[in-house]
Amino acid sequence: MESSSAPHSANPPRTLNAPTFLMCPPELYDVNYVINPWMEGNVHQSCREQAMEQWKRLHCALAQIAEVKLVDPQSGSPDMVFTANAGLVHKGVVALSSFLHPERQGEEPHFRKWFDDSGFTVREIPRASPFEGEGDALFEADSSRLWAGHGPRTRQASHRYLSETWNVEIISLRLIDSRFYHLDTCFCPLFGGFLMYFPAAFDAESLARIENCYPQEKRIPVSEPDALRFACNAVNVGRVVLMNEVSRALRERLESLGFKVVQVQLSEFLKAGGAAKCLVLRLSAMEVTHQSG
Repeated sequence: MESSSAPHSANPPRTLNAPTFLMCPPELYDVNYVINPWMEGNVHQSCREQAMEQWKRLHCALAQIAEVKLVDPQSGSPDMVFTANAGLVHKGVVALSSFLHPERQGEEPHFRKWFDDSGFTVREIPRASPFEGEGDALFEADSSRLWAGHGPRTRQASHRYLSETWNVEIISLRLIDSRFYHLDTCFCPLFGGFLMYFPAAFDAESLARIENCYPQEKRIPVSEPDALRFACNAVNVGRVVLMNEVSRALRERLESLGFKVVQVQLSEFLKAGGAAKCLVLRLSAMEVTHQSG
C-alpha cells in the first residue's frame, strides 16, 4: 500500500452533527493468534456468545448518549471488532491504519471501503511507518493537540503524516510496557481537561511531557490493578465515561470530578487485549462528542 500525497475521496468530507461512533458486531470474534501479551494462553479460549452479550451491553450504553454506526465483520479478521484501530478520524478525514502485524492487515481494505462509502476523506499511511489508528492517537477533548503513542505497534515515523494531514500539534509518547501496547490502553483524555493514565506505561521523557501539559489537579493516575482492567481504555462522551469494571476508589474519584461512570463487564475482550475504547471508534469531531458535557 502506498501513501497518497493528499487525502482522497469521491465525496465531500463527512460532517456529523451528533456524537457518533463506529462499532463492529463480534459475530466472528475469536482469539486466533498471539500479537500481544494478553492473547498468550487465550487462543480459542473466548466464548463468542458471552462476548456478544457484553458487546451488546456496551452498544446499548453508548447508543443512549450517541449515534452508533456499524461495520460488518469479515471472515479472516477476528479482531475487526476492535474498530478503534481502524484509523483516526478528525474533521471528516480518516488517517487509515497501516497495521504492523500481517494478522490484522486484512482489515484495512474493509475499513477503507466503509470510510469511502460513508463519505469520509481517506489518508493512507505507508506500510513502512506502521500506524494503528485511534489505538495510538488521541485528541485532547478540545482538539487543541494530538497525543500520539509509539513503541510496540505504531512507529514514531508515522506521526509526521498525522501532522501533515491536520496541521495539529503532536506530542509523541513512548510506550515501554508490552501489556499496554496501544496508547488507549493506558492514556485517556477526558472532558474538562482531565487525564486518566497509568504512569508506569511511559518512559521518563514522555511522563515529563504529560505532566507539563496537565497540572496535577487534572491528572488521574490509576493503580496497576485498575490499569490491568483496562480502566484507561474508556469511552468519554461529555460527562459520561463508559468503561470495564474498575475499583470503587477509581469510580468514586471520577464521580467526585463530576463524571457519570457506566461500567460494562468486558472480560471476553480482555482476552484479546481490548476493552471499551478498543471496541469503539469516534467519528464525530471532538467538540461534537463533548457538546453535552
